[in-house]
Amino acid sequence: MLRRFRMAAFVAGAVVAATTAFAGPAHSQQIELKFHTLIPPVANPIKTMWQPWVDRVNKAAAGKMKITIYPSMQLGGAPPQLVDQVKDGVVDLVWTLPGYTPGRFPVSEAFELPFVHTNPVATTLALQEFQKKYLGEEFKDYKVLLLHVHAGSLIMSKKPITKFGDMKGLSIRTATRTMSWYLDSIGAQPIDAPVPEVVQMIARGVVSALALPYEIAPAFKVQDLVNHFSELEGRQPRINTSVFALLMNPNAYAKLPPDMKKIIDDHSGGNLAREAGENWARIEGPAKKLMASKPGNQFHVIPAAEVAKFVEASRPAKDRWIAEMNKRGLNGTAMLKEAEELVAKHTR
Repeated sequence: MLRRFRMAAFVAGAVVAATTAFAGPAHSQQIELKFHTLIPPVANPIKTMWQPWVDRVNKAAAGKMKITIYPSMQLGGAPPQLVDQVKDGVVDLVWTLPGYTPGRFPVSEAFELPFVHTNPVATTLALQEFQKKYLGEEFKDYKVLLLHVHAGSLIMSKKPITKFGDMKGLSIRTATRTMSWYLDSIGAQPIDAPVPEVVQMIARGVVSALALPYEIAPAFKVQDLVNHFSELEGRQPRINTSVFALLMNPNAYAKLPPDMKKIIDDHSGGNLAREAGENWARIEGPAKKLMASKPGNQFHVIPAAEVAKFVEASRPAKDRWIAEMNKRGLNGTAMLKEAEELVAKHTR
């Protein structure tokens, strides 16, 4: 399977030193924490979620601690390297997609399988419960502040996609290996790549379609790159979603004084999950309006009879994930069933 991750090595001096300002007494020197991420500052997730979150944490810290966001990989490296940057202490916090390192966080991929996700609130809340039971080992090298999902991937393409058969032969950018499994099984060509690469991929003809939510697309002017936007009729309008992670270096967290740890804890996990889900639901609408403002752009809803074919075709990808879990000594069937039940429980 073709993969286009660009795992560029760090250039000496490109990454800011992996130290935070803990030297000296905590009461006399502000703690500086570096928050590194891949998307530009104009992107909806930074504007509507992460900068406001940072502002709230900094306000609560009252000058004792300050988090600064470095967007667009400003501290060096490529998006797939973010999980190692925070694990190794090169930076203090990251917001990234575990799926950019395929197979490294396989248990959490249950929520990225086709037709598990319903909406970002329900799936994010379900993920919190699943995390407590199943994801401790997978994320043992991190202080997990939040796992959440986006609103789900629709197909954005150069030609109209109005039925199941239209997917065959398409080269489609995706962010997750489970979606790649699905696309491969239905005769499409999946190409895995971080979202900053989509502009060049479309421009060069590497792909003819994208699996993305509306909210991120305006930051990369996708409305100017493709003309057709296809969702699915029914309770699950998107084929899949992606899991995102707000991660902190555990040593950076351990060095914090108790009052600063409490601030971080009060602004993470279950205290943040619903807000994140609601935010990702809310930012879809304005982004879709921007897509619709471009003359010639068309929106399609694939009818239920065709959607049934999409759903039926998801079995091979799910079976593949179950088999991988079983090889790890886990009960993949039971885990997937529980993930689906948790999403259903929270879906309104």
